[in-house]
Amino acid sequence: MKNSIQKTLDKLDYVLISIVILLFIIGLFSIYSAAGQYNEDPTHYLTRQAVWFVVGLVAIVFILALEYEHYRSLAIPLYVLGVLSLLYVHFFGVMEKGSQRWINIAGIKLQPSEFVKIILIIMLATAIYRITEKAKTNRGKNIKILLSISLLGLIPLYLIYSQPDLGTSLAVAATMGTVLFISGISVWYIIIIFSVVLLFVLLLGYLFVYQIDIFNLLFKSHQLDRIYGWLQPDMYSGSFGYQLSGARMGIGSGRLFGSGFMDGAMSQSGRVPEIHTDFIFTVIGEEFGFIGAATVLILFFMLIYRMIIIAINCRDIFGTVLVTGVIGLLTFQIFQNIGMTIGLMPITGITLPFISYGGSSLLTNMIAIGLVLNVHVNTRQYMFDND
Repeated sequence: MKNSIQKTLDKLDYVLISIVILLFIIGLFSIYSAAGQYNEDPTHYLTRQAVWFVVGLVAIVFILALEYEHYRSLAIPLYVLGVLSLLYVHFFGVMEKGSQRWINIAGIKLQPSEFVKIILIIMLATAIYRITEKAKTNRGKNIKILLSISLLGLIPLYLIYSQPDLGTSLAVAATMGTVLFISGISVWYIIIIFSVVLLFVLLLGYLFVYQIDIFNLLFKSHQLDRIYGWLQPDMYSGSFGYQLSGARMGIGSGRLFGSGFMDGAMSQSGRVPEIHTDFIFTVIGEEFGFIGAATVLILFFMLIYRMIIIAINCRDIFGTVLVTGVIGLLTFQIFQNIGMTIGLMPITGITLPFISYGGSSLLTNMIAIGLVLNVHVNTRQYMFDND
């Protein structure tokens, strides 16, 4: 037992762990500052976030206790449990701000869709592993992988989208796309799929410009508000674009060094709703300036880079897909959150990993890092392996 623990401690990627801790610390400062606009104890959100981080560390310990190969046997039960939890939310979930996404357990609100993202990665990695092991021809493998990813992914994707939760459903779709790309499927299948997606996006653009009535039928009213607020923030700065206009003004005013901790005009005035969750990057950009924002981006780049190295070094298709799925999930969330804050992406309810306030989100991301660390610790190195 001691030897096993010592082996795990020796092989942990402490650089990856350090990056996560640094991002979390930056998040604590940002959350504490963002709480200044609320008439509450400023330590309220900070304390709860710290508690969830400790819970996340405990979750990582439990994840590391079982070698990642064994998670294949848990994939189906976890997937069924995940789908059932989404069904429970659909019928009995807590309604808040127009969305039914949460369940209440002993006074603690949890968002099952966050955990389903990790469960889906494990399930897809397991399916690809089993198909790859048994497939006799490339044609048969391509079709089976494509069908498996589609069927396994579309069920939770639909249930999450219907909550409605566009942000998380897009994260699930991005994860599916990343896993598909690394699955070993023929490049022609990938080209066809991404061409269809591109054509769909172009069609939406055409409908918005030339057939606005049809475009409006495809989205719910609150989604249309966000789309109009994103595409024309100045025109709708007093309504739909209020949040984005405030965020861009705050980040722009930060300049090189920022206005100073807890001294941001937009961050402290309440003019950017949900600034402690979805729009936390506004606090960083305004109060810590370009230097602070660039530091966060560099840390995220290092985080993704370390995980890519782990995925490359893993010689097992299950482990490789597992880590790649986490990379796709976190990369999309980072790009989407920061992109929507500066106006590059439409506004969705996606948090900035390890920085935004949110227990379910933080715990999910910690579990994801735990899986990556598990693959790193249990990747076997072979003599004379120059591949």
